[in-house]
Amino acid sequence: MPDYGHDLLFGSFITPTNAAPEKVVGLAQLSEQVGLDLATFQDHPYQPGFLDTWTLLSWIAASTERIRVAPNVTNLPLRPPAVLARAAASLDLLSAGRLELGLGAGGFWDAIEAMGGRRLTPGQGVDALSEAIDVIRGIWDTSTRERLVVDGTYYRLDGAKRGPAPAHDIGIWLGAYKPRMLRLTGRKADGWLPSLGYVKSLQELADANEIIDGAAAKAGRSPGDVRRLLNISGQFTQTASGRLLVGPPEQWVEQLAALTLQFGFSGYIITGDDPTSLALLGQEVAPALRELVAAERGADKRGADTRRRDSDAVASTSPTAS
Repeated sequence: MPDYGHDLLFGSFITPTNAAPEKVVGLAQLSEQVGLDLATFQDHPYQPGFLDTWTLLSWIAASTERIRVAPNVTNLPLRPPAVLARAAASLDLLSAGRLELGLGAGGFWDAIEAMGGRRLTPGQGVDALSEAIDVIRGIWDTSTRERLVVDGTYYRLDGAKRGPAPAHDIGIWLGAYKPRMLRLTGRKADGWLPSLGYVKSLQELADANEIIDGAAAKAGRSPGDVRRLLNISGQFTQTASGRLLVGPPEQWVEQLAALTLQFGFSGYIITGDDPTSLALLGQEVAPALRELVAAERGADKRGADTRRRDSDAVASTSPTAS
């Protein structure tokens, strides 16, 4: 698989529990302190044990200085896209360009319906997400004074005013696994954001990349227009193991380098609320991985030993920690 050449990003995936909001904020601030690039949070508006994600994102942005924030991923069925677009652009302006936008088609339909959302089939969810992306980008597009009209099946706008434009080009990253969602990612998204724990094998990641690349090419885009990010989980230990992301930091570096150079990933977001893991990712893994990937990319030709090392780093591992 190709290396798409994107700069590397590292982030945290923090549980937005409302039982201890100060801990949630503290973990986001720690993420910034240890050098991570992103603090992300799941979005389940029907979950009474969680803080509201968009309120939390605003608070975190105001409580930090550098780190970017993102929903991982937004529950679109309960977030009308035109309103979501203005909320996202507003937070991006307030935070000086520090918001990225993860989007999902929705799940847990009983809970969504209980909160007043519309129940959709998986296919309808993909179609609705496609329309929502058009709505969001249309609201952000202030290059024209023409009012926005969208005559969709799921979202209709009849002359909505555009704006505000965000402070920077907000990336729209899709949480996608099935072929239709992957094709939508290739056609319209800026990033692909799956979770490693939800895939059965590394080959599944490779196959998904091929679907995304094919859809991007068919839409007249370059496959490199779609950044590949990955929610990861694992365990830092003192001794190496044969398992993926279970071992010391140097093992993580080798295995993440292979995922970057052979599977095209360039963003790694660690799940869980362990401060030590956040620190190790930000202070030890991230700088070493950036150095290794830069060296490999800068080489005119990779030798056979390097190719063998990359392959060996992941060949005998499971895609999930156990």
